[in-house]
Amino acid sequence: MTQVSVAVEIDAPPERVWEVISAPKNLPHWQRHISRVIGAPRNGLRQGTTYAIELRFLAVRAKVRALVLEWDPPRRVSVELSGVIDGSVTSTVEPIGRGRSRLEHVVDYRFRGGRLGSVAAGSLRTVGGARYVLRNGTLAQKREIETGRAG
Repeated sequence: MTQVSVAVEIDAPPERVWEVISAPKNLPHWQRHISRVIGAPRNGLRQGTTYAIELRFLAVRAKVRALVLEWDPPRRVSVELSGVIDGSVTSTVEPIGRGRSRLEHVVDYRFRGGRLGSVAAGSLRTVGGARYVLRNGTLAQKREIETGRAG
């Protein structure tokens, strides 16, 4: 497994940060490789919830199953991924005073073998690597939270 992490400070209280980052429907706003989210419940997530993420790598599409392992609003969520990418995403929100928060994402991942896994891994390398993609996505979240505008 490979691990990447990114942390940012956000000019918003933890509840506002959580409201934005905990909604799977927002994932395509922050990551251009995510084309859509399938089956996420409208009434919110909880431990044990499953949904799917459709990824797009060049002309190839793949689905990744997501299972919510830990759900502790507005502090922490951990999601297990399985499919072309196996791993986990853990997001932590901490208050840092004066209505500000620290948001950290930790991603452990590995691509499955085979052609699709090779295409996905190559695409990730082409755009700058996992840390670059995670950092850009986290900064997009920060902008959305602070300005109220997606993407």
